[in-house]
Amino acid sequence: MTTASMPYRPGVRALLVLVGCEAKMVVRDTAGLVVPLGLPLLILLTSAGSASNQVVANGRTALEVFVLPLVVTMVVAMIGIINMPSFLAYYRRSGILRRLAVTPVSPALVLAAQAIVSVVQTIVGITVAAGVALLAFGARPPADVAVALGMVALTMAAMYAIGMLVAAVAPTPNSAVAIGLVAFFLLGALGGMFGGRDALPDPLAELGGWLPFGAAVEAISSASTGSAIDAAHLLGLGATVLVGTLVAGLLFRWE
Repeated sequence: MTTASMPYRPGVRALLVLVGCEAKMVVRDTAGLVVPLGLPLLILLTSAGSASNQVVANGRTALEVFVLPLVVTMVVAMIGIINMPSFLAYYRRSGILRRLAVTPVSPALVLAAQAIVSVVQTIVGITVAAGVALLAFGARPPADVAVALGMVALTMAAMYAIGMLVAAVAPTPNSAVAIGLVAFFLLGALGGMFGGRDALPDPLAELGGWLPFGAAVEAISSASTGSAIDAAHLLGLGATVLVGTLVAGLLFRWE
């Protein structure tokens, strides 16, 4: 009597192998590795000197209230909206996802591995920026660390949802980078990346507070000062996660 063989289902080991491969790909992509970590850090270094001496809210400095939340949001947005979609578009363009679809290794496992590597890269970027701010410029941890970490996690979910949407509609890696850059700079401009939302016309400033970049900066800033987080910012980030994930799921194709 013979027993039917069970189909092979890749487990944790297969995921770890894919994570290692994805990590090597990210490390080899010099621009994609350095720019999302180096550019926000450069902005921090050029702004922290004067900002660390300006007390603006609840005894907190401009570095803690404005600069550091902006830098953290930039790191998350650049990796989530620009970097990650370019890798996924490359895998689809080169047929890797299509070939994996007929093997026991699901293409979804590749997406999970890329997401894990992107999260690790994001954590490294945030840790470096926060470490420089704390050690070199005397910044203090957020007044409510748990809330701040929760807001960073929600920001990551929102930016990655946008990134998955970019990956879903971009036919090539170059177009993914182009669309991601446009989305990043548009959201950043409306969210205060180039001088604060106060400099924008009132309708655009209001819109920027609802969109994920501005909402993330404001939410992380509120956690830094220990203030209550505006419901509009939470709704903006939550809606981005929900809508971005649903639309990306409907539009995403393996080939």
